[in-house]
Amino acid sequence: MSEQTIPSEGTSGDYAGRYDRALLPVFGTPQRVLARGEGVHVWDTEGTRYLDLLAGIAVNALGHAHPALLSAITKQAETLGHVSNFFASAPQIELAEKLLELAQAPQGSGVFFANSGSEANEAAFKIARRTGRPRILALTSSFHGRTMGALALTSKEAYRAPFEPLPGGVEFLDAGDEQALAAALAPGDVAAVFAEPIQGEAGVRPLSAEYLRALRRLTREHGTLLILDEVQTGVGRTGHWFAHQAIEDLQPDVMTLAKGLGGGFPIGAVISFGPQVHELLQPGQHGTTFGGNPLASAAGLAVLGTILEDDLLGHVRSVGAQLTREILALEHPLIEGVRGAGLLLGIALRAPIAKQLAAAALAAGFIVNAPDESTLRLAPPLIITDQQLATFTAALPGLLDAVSASDAATAASIPKGEH
Repeated sequence: MSEQTIPSEGTSGDYAGRYDRALLPVFGTPQRVLARGEGVHVWDTEGTRYLDLLAGIAVNALGHAHPALLSAITKQAETLGHVSNFFASAPQIELAEKLLELAQAPQGSGVFFANSGSEANEAAFKIARRTGRPRILALTSSFHGRTMGALALTSKEAYRAPFEPLPGGVEFLDAGDEQALAAALAPGDVAAVFAEPIQGEAGVRPLSAEYLRALRRLTREHGTLLILDEVQTGVGRTGHWFAHQAIEDLQPDVMTLAKGLGGGFPIGAVISFGPQVHELLQPGQHGTTFGGNPLASAAGLAVLGTILEDDLLGHVRSVGAQLTREILALEHPLIEGVRGAGLLLGIALRAPIAKQLAAAALAAGFIVNAPDESTLRLAPPLIITDQQLATFTAALPGLLDAVSASDAATAASIPKGEH
């Protein structure tokens, strides 16, 4: 595509000041002000190019300005942009049908469209409430969103404390502890268990296949819903349509989606599996003004269609495995290992330098993320190539050495007794 004009109204510094004056400070000061994107790259207002290894936190599945996504949204905008929920649209119905097909959902299943992952989890929370059972279980290190219901399911105390009291009835179990799970479910009064197949915000930490199987077996035994949050792991991110599909015969009762589904256009979804779950929410018990609007649905169809046509699932498995091998082959003393699957990877570090490393990577032209002090998260567009990823792995040892040296110099400058 042709070069787009980069805004010339002031420098990034000017924009940062304007941002601070005009927006609520919930995200802090932005690291850069981005002006445009193309493929797997973005440019800031200074004209500096970056390799986007985060994709808007696993959102831009097809990268930036992908022709199929642009065409679908433009064509739909020329036809029908929004209708109220008194009406339906063809893209909405077609997207729901495609999701049910890809999820291998049985007859009698259904889809509810929202606008984000938090909203999808709010809807799933209400589905759980409709069972009539008082207790809901979630896992330690979970993250399900920042709206009040989703926040009640999120374990991090720093996120929860300023907004308590949150919706009640939620208890947290240690992820991976099958005995604790069995004991918590034993009374038979648990409505649902919420779980992420890979806990992205906790540092890209996968639940083991054994624990996920136990979740399915025990919830089924006790008549409890298994609700899988695939907001970050869904839509091809791990090399499967949905991360849980890597495990044979593991099907949830409810699944939530967002992020990559719209390829950058806001959309979320809840899939209910089977008629019993499908009927828990009745007319008037939930809704949304914008959910499943024609534009968002057209974007979702374009993303799913492109993943299918370009065999991006196979591509993600291939390049993800190659990237993991190349990172481990560096044998750098600060790299402990690599967690995750496909193109949702966490580089585990042996020192709490992830935030400094992410800042150094940005200065070198790579957008990455530090979800915790000792993990560097990579979630690039699904279209990224081995060659593009190799530029990062080639730069990584130097970045690690520079950050380590800087950290050591800072520590050495602190007078004894003040560490």
